[in-house]
Amino acid sequence: MKKTILLLVFILGLNGNAQQADVKKTITSFFEGFHAKDTVKIKAVCHEKMMLQSVVEGVKSSRLVDEKTAEFYASFSTFPADLKFEEKILGYTIQIDGAMAHAWTPYEFYVNGKLSHSGVNSFTLFKENDTWKIIHIIDTRRK
Repeated sequence: MKKTILLLVFILGLNGNAQQADVKKTITSFFEGFHAKDTVKIKAVCHEKMMLQSVVEGVKSSRLVDEKTAEFYASFSTFPADLKFEEKILGYTIQIDGAMAHAWTPYEFYVNGKLSHSGVNSFTLFKENDTWKIIHIIDTRRK
């Protein structure tokens, strides 16, 4: 009986780790597309109803900014070809409950090799047809 319980706990633990790895893979794919300015790759991991928001932190106050998903995708075509940007993810904290997942990812954002700002991304994902899709991204931004 003890062996059966231990085996069950082990199997459930492996499933949880696999689910977290799948969530992390979805976010990694998002950033691969982001850095390559590849909206096709980005859209492949984002839900059609995805919401984008930012909390922009100022010295005296902060403000919440909404971004339309279509404008986000369209913005990539306006970037100069020589513009290089990189969002370095400093870690992942992932929580999953059924078909919903949340990932907390501190980051540093670099433009042409220089630190522009830092903060935290908060991703909410939905598992649809056995595939994790990003449904909400909100981030903090501070200089």
